Amino acid sequence: MEEIYWQEVAGRICRKTAAVAVESAEKIPYSTQNGRFDDQTGNISWWTNGFWAGQLWQLYGAFGGENLREIAEKIEGKLDRVFLDSGGMDHDSGFRWLMTAGANWRLTGSETAKNRLILAASDLAGRFNLAGNFIRAWNDSGDGSKAGWAIIDCMMNLPLLYIAAEILRDPRFSQIAIAHADTAMRAFVRPDGSVCHIVEFDPITGKRLGSHGGQGYAHGSSWTRGQAWGLYGFTLSYIHSKKREYLETALKIADRFIERIPENGFIPVDFDQPPEPWYEDSTAAAIAACGLLELSKFSGEKYRETAEMLLRNLVENRCRFDLGCDNILEKCTAAYHDSWHEGAIIYGDYFLTEAALKLCGRETFLW
Repeated sequence: MEEIYWQEVAGRICRKTAAVAVESAEKIPYSTQNGRFDDQTGNISWWTNGFWAGQLWQLYGAFGGENLREIAEKIEGKLDRVFLDSGGMDHDSGFRWLMTAGANWRLTGSETAKNRLILAASDLAGRFNLAGNFIRAWNDSGDGSKAGWAIIDCMMNLPLLYIAAEILRDPRFSQIAIAHADTAMRAFVRPDGSVCHIVEFDPITGKRLGSHGGQGYAHGSSWTRGQAWGLYGFTLSYIHSKKREYLETALKIADRFIERIPENGFIPVDFDQPPEPWYEDSTAAAIAACGLLELSKFSGEKYRETAEMLLRNLVENRCRFDLGCDNILEKCTAAYHDSWHEGAIIYGDYFLTEAALKLCGRETFLW
């Protein structure tokens, strides 16, 4: 019965996405304006620019549809411009190229796509700081002010390095991924299982200098999307490296996440945010659910049960499957202190799609 339910959900996602794709064939969306996808083509280095293509590839792998493939390939080609902009390349290369070139290579065997994947992995490896054993996050204006910054999100980009190591049979890439994951395990994960968003190191000595609040409510609080990145990211590092410590870390983060889920099942932007204003982030729920589904393959059934609860809650209360708007998932928030909240964000739709396909056995594993 459960698989039938998720087959139906996946079918609804596919039908809407296929219809929206016709009208959005030239776009690289991030959010919506008046219900219609915006277009980040002019902001080609933006970190989310792979997720729409990733969603199209997931549905192409599950159900077919040459139109979906063609649009996804077009986005992949547009991203070539990023390779020519050193300021546009950053720690989020996995989000951009695993969803585009990586998916293309897996599903079609394209050598051109594989080449792009290796180029992206090589650049990501070049951001590794040897003194601190971490991958630098954002760029700066050249003053070195962020040379020692690393963020929890990068755990989700490490699969780009693991996959490059497998393709090339070159352990340099996986060694960098493992070194960063080891540092993140020590420097980002708090004793209670919550995680920091941003950690700053001395870029010369590698010493941990402290942390910054980032996109959550406050310094030291528990930004839920960050918890989801950590939960899923350490699970992925375990899958690739088989290091038991990563599985244990993922379980620690997952258990803390589950403990703090509100009774109504809707995930706030930050577990420590005040009652007012209270903002929701459906993307955190979708990302955490994907991580919990992978984690459940190695641990207790409670992780799968929690994932299904979160996802059913989204499908039945936070999804639009009609064509009155382009997005599917609602109530998505990028950061607590942003000027807008609870709208549409493309990675919410991607992870919802990935999770639904996991549950009906149709997912293409891109990580």
